[in-house]
Amino acid sequence: MSLQIFTIPEIKSALKNVDVVEAIEKGFAAYSQGKVVVPPVGELLFSDPPGELHIKYGYIKDENFSVIKIASGFYENSKLGLPTGDGLMLLFSQTTGILEGILLDEGYLTNVRTAAAGAVAAKYLAPNIIHRIGIFGAGVQGRMQLTYLKPVTTCRDVLVWGLNQEELDLYKKDMEGEGFDIRTTMDAEKIAFNCDLIVTATPSRSPLLYASQIRIGTHITAMGSDTPAKNELDPGILEKADIVAADSMSQSLSRGEIFQAVRSGKLKSEKVIELGNIILQPELRRQSEDQITVADLTGVAVQDIQISAAVFNILTKK
Repeated sequence: MSLQIFTIPEIKSALKNVDVVEAIEKGFAAYSQGKVVVPPVGELLFSDPPGELHIKYGYIKDENFSVIKIASGFYENSKLGLPTGDGLMLLFSQTTGILEGILLDEGYLTNVRTAAAGAVAAKYLAPNIIHRIGIFGAGVQGRMQLTYLKPVTTCRDVLVWGLNQEELDLYKKDMEGEGFDIRTTMDAEKIAFNCDLIVTATPSRSPLLYASQIRIGTHITAMGSDTPAKNELDPGILEKADIVAADSMSQSLSRGEIFQAVRSGKLKSEKVIELGNIILQPELRRQSEDQITVADLTGVAVQDIQISAAVFNILTKK
Protein backbone atom coordinates (compact mmCIF):
# COMPACT_ATOMS: atom_id res chain seq x y z
CA MET A 1 0.00 0.00 0.00
CA SER A 2 1.37 3.42 -0.91
CA LEU A 3 1.77 6.13 1.68
CA GLN A 4 -1.34 8.29 2.01
CA ILE A 5 -1.21 11.81 3.43
CA PHE A 6 -4.25 13.76 4.57
CA THR A 7 -4.63 17.40 5.52
CA ILE A 8 -6.80 19.15 8.09
CA PRO A 9 -9.88 19.77 5.87
CA GLU A 10 -10.03 16.06 4.97
CA ILE A 11 -9.49 15.05 8.59
CA LYS A 12 -12.26 17.32 9.89
CA SER A 13 -14.64 15.99 7.25
CA ALA A 14 -13.89 12.38 8.22
CA LEU A 15 -14.38 13.15 11.92
CA LYS A 16 -18.05 13.86 11.28
CA ASN A 17 -18.46 10.11 10.82
CA VAL A 18 -16.61 9.11 14.01
CA ASP A 19 -18.20 8.66 17.44
CA VAL A 20 -15.12 10.05 19.15
CA VAL A 21 -16.36 9.67 22.73
CA GLU A 22 -17.19 6.00 22.15
CA ALA A 23 -13.80 5.41 20.52
CA ILE A 24 -11.92 7.03 23.40
CA GLU A 25 -13.99 5.15 25.98
CA LYS A 26 -13.17 1.83 24.30
CA GLY A 27 -9.51 2.84 24.20
CA PHE A 28 -9.39 3.50 27.94
CA ALA A 29 -11.06 0.16 28.63
CA ALA A 30 -8.57 -1.70 26.40
CA TYR A 31 -5.68 0.13 28.09
CA SER A 32 -6.77 -0.96 31.57
CA GLN A 33 -7.26 -4.52 30.31
CA GLY A 34 -3.60 -4.67 29.30
CA LYS A 35 -4.33 -4.78 25.58
CA VAL A 36 -2.33 -1.65 24.74
CA VAL A 37 1.42 -1.11 24.52
CA VAL A 38 2.31 2.48 25.48
CA PRO A 39 5.93 3.43 26.23
CA PRO A 40 6.73 6.45 28.44
CA VAL A 41 6.00 9.88 26.98
CA GLY A 42 8.80 11.59 25.09
CA GLU A 43 8.94 15.33 25.49
CA LEU A 44 11.03 18.40 24.88
CA LEU A 45 10.47 21.38 27.18
CA PHE A 46 11.55 24.90 26.22
CA SER A 47 11.92 27.99 28.41
CA ASP A 48 12.61 30.89 26.05
CA PRO A 49 10.09 31.14 24.57
CA PRO A 50 8.06 28.76 26.76
CA GLY A 51 6.87 25.70 24.90
CA GLU A 52 6.78 21.95 24.73
CA LEU A 53 6.82 19.16 22.20
CA HIS A 54 5.31 15.78 23.12
CA ILE A 55 5.80 12.41 21.47
CA LYS A 56 3.21 9.77 22.36
CA TYR A 57 3.14 6.39 20.69
CA GLY A 58 1.95 2.81 20.98
CA TYR A 59 -0.39 0.18 19.61
CA ILE A 60 -3.41 -1.91 20.52
CA LYS A 61 -2.60 -5.59 20.25
CA ASP A 62 -4.02 -7.43 17.24
CA GLU A 63 -5.19 -4.27 15.48
CA ASN A 64 -3.92 -2.72 12.24
CA PHE A 65 -1.72 0.19 13.24
CA SER A 66 0.93 1.42 15.57
CA VAL A 67 0.79 5.20 15.94
CA ILE A 68 3.29 7.93 16.69
CA LYS A 69 1.80 11.31 17.59
CA ILE A 70 3.90 14.48 17.72
CA ALA A 71 2.28 17.62 19.11
CA SER A 72 3.65 20.98 20.18
CA GLY A 73 2.40 23.84 22.32
CA PHE A 74 4.08 27.25 22.27
CA TYR A 75 1.92 29.62 24.29
CA GLU A 76 3.38 32.92 23.11
CA ASN A 77 2.71 32.18 19.44
CA SER A 78 -0.45 34.25 19.58
CA LYS A 79 1.75 37.34 19.85
CA LEU A 80 3.14 36.38 16.45
CA GLY A 81 -0.25 35.71 14.91
CA LEU A 82 0.46 31.96 14.92
CA PRO A 83 -1.51 29.05 16.40
CA THR A 84 -0.25 27.89 19.80
CA GLY A 85 -0.34 24.21 18.80
CA ASP A 86 0.74 22.04 15.89
CA GLY A 87 1.31 18.37 15.21
CA LEU A 88 0.80 15.27 13.12
CA MET A 89 0.10 11.55 13.48
CA LEU A 90 1.98 8.72 11.79
CA LEU A 91 0.31 5.34 11.22
CA PHE A 92 2.50 2.28 10.67
CA SER A 93 1.34 -1.21 9.77
CA GLN A 94 1.61 -3.59 12.74
CA THR A 95 2.24 -6.39 10.25
CA THR A 96 5.04 -4.90 8.13
CA GLY A 97 6.19 -1.78 10.00
CA ILE A 98 5.65 0.25 6.83
CA LEU A 99 4.40 3.82 7.18
CA GLU A 100 0.91 3.78 5.64
CA GLY A 101 -0.52 7.12 6.61
CA ILE A 102 0.28 10.64 7.77
CA LEU A 103 -2.45 12.80 9.27
CA LEU A 104 -1.35 16.44 9.11
CA ASP A 105 -3.90 17.42 11.74
CA GLU A 106 -2.03 20.50 13.11
CA GLY A 107 -2.80 19.31 16.63
CA TYR A 108 -6.55 19.24 16.02
CA LEU A 109 -6.98 15.52 16.71
CA THR A 110 -5.11 15.92 20.00
CA ASN A 111 -7.59 18.62 21.01
CA VAL A 112 -10.56 16.49 20.00
CA ARG A 113 -9.44 13.34 21.78
CA THR A 114 -8.62 15.37 24.91
CA ALA A 115 -12.10 16.90 24.94
CA ALA A 116 -13.68 13.49 24.37
CA ALA A 117 -11.76 12.09 27.33
CA GLY A 118 -13.27 14.82 29.49
CA ALA A 119 -16.72 13.71 28.38
CA VAL A 120 -15.92 10.09 29.27
CA ALA A 121 -14.72 11.10 32.74
CA ALA A 122 -17.88 13.14 33.36
CA LYS A 123 -20.09 10.33 32.09
CA TYR A 124 -18.93 7.99 34.86
CA LEU A 125 -17.94 10.36 37.67
CA ALA A 126 -20.03 13.54 37.54
CA PRO A 127 -23.20 13.88 39.63
CA ASN A 128 -26.44 12.87 37.94
CA ILE A 129 -27.88 16.36 38.28
CA ILE A 130 -25.44 19.14 37.34
CA HIS A 131 -26.54 22.66 38.24
CA ARG A 132 -23.68 24.62 36.73
CA ILE A 133 -20.53 23.76 34.78
CA GLY A 134 -17.32 25.60 35.61
CA ILE A 135 -14.55 25.95 33.05
CA PHE A 136 -11.04 27.15 33.81
CA GLY A 137 -9.48 28.39 30.59
CA ALA A 138 -11.08 30.39 27.79
CA GLY A 139 -8.93 28.94 25.01
CA VAL A 140 -9.43 26.16 22.48
CA GLN A 141 -9.61 23.33 25.02
CA GLY A 142 -11.89 25.30 27.30
CA ARG A 143 -14.32 25.53 24.39
CA MET A 144 -13.97 21.94 23.21
CA GLN A 145 -14.37 20.43 26.68
CA LEU A 146 -17.71 22.20 26.97
CA THR A 147 -18.84 21.17 23.49
CA TYR A 148 -18.10 17.51 24.16
CA LEU A 149 -20.01 17.62 27.47
CA LYS A 150 -23.26 18.26 25.57
CA PRO A 151 -24.26 14.56 25.24
CA VAL A 152 -23.28 13.84 28.86
CA THR A 153 -25.43 16.43 30.63
CA THR A 154 -28.44 18.61 29.90
CA CYS A 155 -26.87 21.45 31.91
CA ARG A 156 -26.17 24.51 29.77
CA ASP A 157 -25.46 26.96 32.63
CA VAL A 158 -21.71 27.73 32.55
CA LEU A 159 -19.31 29.92 34.50
CA VAL A 160 -15.93 30.36 32.81
CA TRP A 161 -12.71 31.72 34.27
CA GLY A 162 -10.03 33.42 32.19
CA LEU A 163 -7.01 35.70 32.45
CA ASN A 164 -8.54 38.78 30.87
CA GLN A 165 -11.97 40.12 30.01
CA GLU A 166 -11.27 40.32 26.28
CA GLU A 167 -10.76 36.56 25.94
CA LEU A 168 -13.74 35.92 28.22
CA ASP A 169 -16.01 38.12 26.10
CA LEU A 170 -14.96 36.24 22.97
CA TYR A 171 -15.54 32.89 24.70
CA LYS A 172 -19.01 34.03 25.79
CA LYS A 173 -19.91 35.05 22.25
CA ASP A 174 -18.63 31.81 20.71
CA MET A 175 -20.16 29.38 23.22
CA GLU A 176 -23.53 31.12 23.53
CA GLY A 177 -23.71 30.46 19.80
CA GLU A 178 -23.59 26.75 20.71
CA GLY A 179 -26.56 27.04 23.03
CA PHE A 180 -24.88 27.63 26.40
CA ASP A 181 -25.73 30.34 28.94
CA ILE A 182 -22.27 31.75 29.68
CA ARG A 183 -21.21 33.90 32.60
CA THR A 184 -17.60 34.94 33.08
CA THR A 185 -15.25 35.64 35.98
CA MET A 186 -11.61 36.29 36.77
CA ASP A 187 -12.17 35.11 40.36
CA ALA A 188 -11.28 31.41 40.57
CA GLU A 189 -13.07 31.00 43.90
CA LYS A 190 -16.43 31.75 42.25
CA ILE A 191 -16.05 28.61 40.13
CA ALA A 192 -15.61 26.43 43.22
CA PHE A 193 -18.55 28.00 45.06
CA ASN A 194 -21.01 27.93 42.16
CA CYS A 195 -20.22 24.83 40.06
CA ASP A 196 -20.57 21.10 40.61
CA LEU A 197 -18.84 19.95 37.41
CA ILE A 198 -15.51 21.72 36.97
CA VAL A 199 -13.02 21.34 34.12
CA THR A 200 -9.52 22.81 34.38
CA ALA A 201 -7.99 23.42 30.96
CA THR A 202 -4.96 25.66 31.55
CA PRO A 203 -1.16 25.38 31.51
CA SER A 204 -1.01 26.68 35.11
CA ARG A 205 2.02 25.86 37.26
CA SER A 206 0.31 26.73 40.54
CA PRO A 207 -3.08 25.64 41.92
CA LEU A 208 -6.24 27.36 40.73
CA LEU A 209 -8.48 25.56 43.24
CA TYR A 210 -8.02 24.64 46.90
CA ALA A 211 -9.51 21.87 49.02
CA SER A 212 -11.32 24.25 51.37
CA GLN A 213 -13.27 25.67 48.41
CA ILE A 214 -14.63 22.41 46.98
CA ARG A 215 -18.30 21.70 47.68
CA ILE A 216 -19.71 18.28 48.52
CA GLY A 217 -20.78 16.43 45.35
CA THR A 218 -18.38 18.22 43.00
CA HIS A 219 -16.67 16.48 40.11
CA ILE A 220 -13.42 17.91 38.72
CA THR A 221 -11.81 16.92 35.43
CA ALA A 222 -8.23 18.23 35.43
CA MET A 223 -6.62 17.99 32.01
CA GLY A 224 -4.13 20.85 31.78
CA SER A 225 -1.26 19.31 33.76
CA ASP A 226 0.47 17.15 31.17
CA THR A 227 4.06 17.84 32.27
CA PRO A 228 5.77 17.42 35.67
CA ALA A 229 5.87 21.20 36.20
CA LYS A 230 2.18 21.95 35.66
CA ASN A 231 -0.29 21.96 38.54
CA GLU A 232 -3.92 23.15 38.50
CA LEU A 233 -5.24 21.61 41.75
CA ASP A 234 -4.20 21.91 45.37
CA PRO A 235 -3.02 18.38 46.34
CA GLY A 236 -5.43 18.59 49.27
CA ILE A 237 -8.31 18.27 46.80
CA LEU A 238 -7.17 14.79 45.83
CA GLU A 239 -6.69 13.93 49.50
CA LYS A 240 -10.28 15.06 50.17
CA ALA A 241 -11.81 13.31 47.15
CA ASP A 242 -13.79 10.08 47.48
CA ILE A 243 -12.66 8.88 44.04
CA VAL A 244 -9.44 9.80 42.23
CA ALA A 245 -9.21 8.53 38.65
CA ALA A 246 -6.20 8.47 36.35
CA ASP A 247 -6.25 7.96 32.61
CA SER A 248 -2.96 6.07 33.09
CA MET A 249 -1.55 4.91 36.42
CA SER A 250 2.03 4.86 35.13
CA GLN A 251 1.84 8.33 33.57
CA SER A 252 0.08 9.85 36.56
CA LEU A 253 3.05 9.01 38.77
CA SER A 254 5.35 11.17 36.63
CA ARG A 255 3.11 14.13 35.70
CA GLY A 256 -0.24 15.73 36.44
CA GLU A 257 -2.28 16.29 39.59
CA ILE A 258 -1.78 12.79 40.98
CA PHE A 259 1.99 13.17 40.64
CA GLN A 260 1.85 16.47 42.56
CA ALA A 261 -0.39 15.03 45.28
CA VAL A 262 1.67 11.86 45.77
CA ARG A 263 4.89 13.86 45.84
CA SER A 264 3.46 16.17 48.50
CA GLY A 265 2.39 13.25 50.67
CA LYS A 266 -1.31 14.13 50.37
CA LEU A 267 -2.26 11.07 48.32
CA LYS A 268 -1.38 7.39 48.39
CA SER A 269 -1.06 5.91 44.91
CA GLU A 270 -3.13 2.92 46.09
CA LYS A 271 -6.19 5.19 46.22
CA VAL A 272 -6.03 5.92 42.48
CA ILE A 273 -8.24 4.02 40.03
CA GLU A 274 -7.68 3.91 36.29
CA LEU A 275 -10.49 5.38 34.24
CA GLY A 276 -10.62 2.23 32.10
CA ASN A 277 -11.38 0.15 35.19
CA ILE A 278 -14.13 2.58 36.20
CA ILE A 279 -15.65 2.12 32.74
CA LEU A 280 -15.45 -1.67 33.06
CA GLN A 281 -16.56 -2.01 36.70
CA PRO A 282 -19.75 -0.14 37.73
CA GLU A 283 -19.00 -0.52 41.44
CA LEU A 284 -15.97 1.77 41.01
CA ARG A 285 -18.03 4.67 39.67
CA ARG A 286 -19.70 7.48 41.63
CA GLN A 287 -22.19 5.92 44.03
CA SER A 288 -23.84 9.02 45.53
CA GLU A 289 -24.51 12.67 44.80
CA ASP A 290 -22.42 13.66 47.83
CA GLN A 291 -19.14 12.19 46.66
CA ILE A 292 -16.26 14.39 45.51
CA THR A 293 -14.58 12.96 42.42
CA VAL A 294 -11.46 13.93 40.48
CA ALA A 295 -10.26 12.70 37.09
CA ASP A 296 -6.64 13.50 36.24
CA LEU A 297 -6.22 13.33 32.47
CA THR A 298 -2.58 13.50 31.39
CA GLY A 299 -3.28 12.31 27.82
CA VAL A 300 -2.53 8.71 26.86
CA ALA A 301 -1.32 7.42 23.51
CA VAL A 302 -4.27 5.02 23.27
CA GLN A 303 -6.44 8.09 22.66
CA ASP A 304 -4.25 9.06 19.70
CA ILE A 305 -4.29 5.49 18.42
CA GLN A 306 -8.08 5.29 18.54
CA ILE A 307 -8.86 8.61 16.93
CA SER A 308 -6.19 8.42 14.22
CA ALA A 309 -7.13 4.86 13.22
CA ALA A 310 -10.83 5.76 13.06
CA VAL A 311 -10.18 8.81 10.90
CA PHE A 312 -7.69 7.01 8.64
CA ASN A 313 -10.08 4.08 8.11
CA ILE A 314 -12.83 6.45 6.97
CA LEU A 315 -10.47 8.38 4.69
CA THR A 316 -9.25 5.14 3.08
CA LYS A 317 -12.70 3.47 3.32
CA LYS A 318 -11.39 0.47 5.23
